[in-house]
Amino acid sequence: MRGSKATGACGRAARRAPALVVAVALALATAGCLSRGPTTTGAVDPSRISALSPGDLRSAAETLARRNARDPADAQVAIAYATILRRLDQRAQAVAVLQQAAIRNREDTTLAGAYGRALADAGRLREAQEVLARAHSPERPDWRILSAQGTVADQLGEPDRAQRFYEAALNIAPGEPSVLSNYGLSLALSRKLPEAEDKLRQAAAHPQADARVRRNLALVLGLQGEMDEAEEVLARDLAPAEVAANLEAIRGMVVQPDSWARLRQADAQR
Repeated sequence: MRGSKATGACGRAARRAPALVVAVALALATAGCLSRGPTTTGAVDPSRISALSPGDLRSAAETLARRNARDPADAQVAIAYATILRRLDQRAQAVAVLQQAAIRNREDTTLAGAYGRALADAGRLREAQEVLARAHSPERPDWRILSAQGTVADQLGEPDRAQRFYEAALNIAPGEPSVLSNYGLSLALSRKLPEAEDKLRQAAAHPQADARVRRNLALVLGLQGEMDEAEEVLARDLAPAEVAANLEAIRGMVVQPDSWARLRQADAQR
């Protein structure tokens, strides 16, 4: 899905330089690549959306738009449609779809969680923080919501709080690669690179880890000067020219005095 403007943030992150390295930071579990939401009856399984081609994404969006227009209260259709919209980089529209569904399903915590994650994905962090807090129930803890709360806290400059959310998420879903990847990059933003590397190695070793997890690991390896190993990790998923672009971007970050500020800024503008 790398060859189209319609490709989501995950595909674009594999292609851009220098932003292609820093844009992978703090991969919100809702951003598309790593999310595994509930299967939607008669619609689209969000866990498989990352495998759709740009043409399939547009076709699915048209189908789901019609279904959503007929019944905006259908939570499963709204979640699937919003996921597709975010893959097409239509984040504001995704928020609007989920907002309408959430208004009509105020007790649906799964929907509230999806809405909060979409708000975070659109950069509306304070609103996302409030919605996610309401979506979380101690009686029915959801690791996806906890991980999303962590990424929001990280983007708000609260890494210690963020890391507590990741720990809580991992207590529910041990070894979950999306949480470990978020946790690792949170540690990297805190300049705890050896600890970040450890979390990202755990994430990359998981059978369900995807290319973004490995790119995050390569980023942290490169920031520690382990460029040869970073190159090996990147080469698992990227063409030689893309590997070279990523490595050049990492080298640029290493030598720049404001690298950490740039990394945090890039994350906020994801």
